[in-house]
Amino acid sequence: MGNPLSELMSTLRSGNSTAPRLTWYGPDDERVELSGRVLDNWVAKTSNLLQDELDAMPGMRLRMDLPAHWKSMVWALAAWQVGLQTVLDGGAADYLATADPEAVEGKYDAVIAVALPALAMRWPGALAAGYLDYAAEVRSHGDVFMPHAEPDPSGCAVVAGDGRAHSHQDLLSSFAARHDDGVRLHIPAGNGLEGALSNALGAWQHGGSVVMTHPEVALTGKLLTAERIHGS
Repeated sequence: MGNPLSELMSTLRSGNSTAPRLTWYGPDDERVELSGRVLDNWVAKTSNLLQDELDAMPGMRLRMDLPAHWKSMVWALAAWQVGLQTVLDGGAADYLATADPEAVEGKYDAVIAVALPALAMRWPGALAAGYLDYAAEVRSHGDVFMPHAEPDPSGCAVVAGDGRAHSHQDLLSSFAARHDDGVRLHIPAGNGLEGALSNALGAWQHGGSVVMTHPEVALTGKLLTAERIHGS
């Protein structure tokens, strides 16, 4: 049995690959729309960064110290595609992806600083020696991901906030929420990363798409209509 996340990415880039799959509304009128093809491209580049630059292998651990955001969706999908354990409970890990590199505590093989603004081409400031600048590095990596090793489907994929472990095999069935087929789902980023991941996976699994809004963005009737948000 293959990696179910690889199968999901294949589904996202097939069919109408130009249809929106992930739309983000951030502060200062920021709007980012990723089609299935573009989302797959970001995930492939991030997967290649992990595998080729950081020597990540199935079974290693990535701690995600990121808010619910379109880039955290990319990081989660990339980590799962490589076969990493994604740690959401703050536990020990080999790698750390963080939007706050100045507050890092503990030791990691690599710390990756993730600038959240969509147009950021590099981290806006100095980074500690050895820290990796995601925005500056990710674009140089390949658009297609070819795994060096397939993850064990029964191996751990996610360590949730309450410490529960979910395998690659059951990730989409037990971690992903259930939604209507073709749903265009609103996800409030203020509800946290774990819920955002669960709901996004559930929507994508059923051929749908998601609209994620930063806590500072009001969910107005105009936005609901413009994005055709519907279903549950």
